[in-house]
Amino acid sequence: MIHWLSQVFSIASFNLRTIPERKGAVLASAVGIAGVAAVLVGFLSIAEGFRAAIMSSGADDIAIVLRSGADNEMTSGLTREEARMIGDAAGVARTEDGPLVSAELFVIINLPKRSTGTDANVPFRGVEKPATAIRGDIRIIEGRMFEPGRSEVIAGAGAARAFSGLEVGNTLRIGQADWTVVGIFTGGGGSAESEIWTDAAVLQPAYHRGDSFQSVHVKLTSAETFEAFTNALANNPQLEVKAMRQRDFLADQSSLLTGFIQGIGFFIAALMALGALFGALNTMYSAVAARTREIATLRALGFGASPVIVSILIESLILALAGGIVGAAAAYFAFDGFQAATINWQSFGQIAFAFAVTPQLLLSAIAWATVIGLLGGLFPAIRAARLPIAAGLRET
Repeated sequence: MIHWLSQVFSIASFNLRTIPERKGAVLASAVGIAGVAAVLVGFLSIAEGFRAAIMSSGADDIAIVLRSGADNEMTSGLTREEARMIGDAAGVARTEDGPLVSAELFVIINLPKRSTGTDANVPFRGVEKPATAIRGDIRIIEGRMFEPGRSEVIAGAGAARAFSGLEVGNTLRIGQADWTVVGIFTGGGGSAESEIWTDAAVLQPAYHRGDSFQSVHVKLTSAETFEAFTNALANNPQLEVKAMRQRDFLADQSSLLTGFIQGIGFFIAALMALGALFGALNTMYSAVAARTREIATLRALGFGASPVIVSILIESLILALAGGIVGAAAAYFAFDGFQAATINWQSFGQIAFAFAVTPQLLLSAIAWATVIGLLGGLFPAIRAARLPIAAGLRET
């Protein structure tokens, strides 16, 4: 075993020392693999960032109640009486002011993007007083909270970054009314930061919604009481509603877009990986062809076929890992934290988010590079090991 390892080390060292003599082909192969890693990380960081923006505020002790059969807030509808009965259900957390329940209205408005000036959909949410206590992570970072009964709004930090007109003190013309921006808030990096909030009682008449809502957000006494809460709603014949944990609801809302982005990312990376694989094969075949005589000489001196195969695979893997690490590092510095906004296909509203390059994405890119290197070196290595010694020694 020691003798075999010694042979592998000797041949691999010899192979690596000859890299400067063929630096052009080696560099082309490494750059191709680096490109694969960078593209894969770049695309998947979009999906990861969007998913994180949607999911970061998800909690198991918060429930969202919609009309039975509704897939999202846009297609739901609830009356004030139904909202009251939901607040009276078992498992709902309460304070001295009453149940922690917020009946909410959700509409889409148009505002110009800061980057392009073109209009885009922005979620405009009417909430009730308990909304901030229910979510728990809402913080006013500039200005103040809107006053109930007045045409005032607070803008999420993500929306304020992405859209014009959301500076504190500015007046927006939305629908048939003027609204004053009185504050900017954060929501733990979650989807709420892409929304504009106001008093639901003011938003209802502005959009001719009567006394109706689209969803009810509920703070539960604990995550374990969710089943008791859903049973209480199901057992009430006056209610035709469904309840979901906030975490599950947000995951469902982000699944369509994240799945699409991931699919596109893997497809493009697979196409580039195929090109990089051919580049690696060409590089290693050229390396073997250039060293045919040396390999035959080593075989004649007693070096086995398997050390030759392993040594060439080691060279290919080292080149691939170098390319993968460089590509992953370049993607990290280029994309991590990059601010963007895209439409959420379930709600049709813009979501502001930051690209997220996670350690898992970096490891995935390096793993892809490793596979490319392994496949790129395997067939040239087998060819080198099978080369007849006599024929190899006659090579000039």
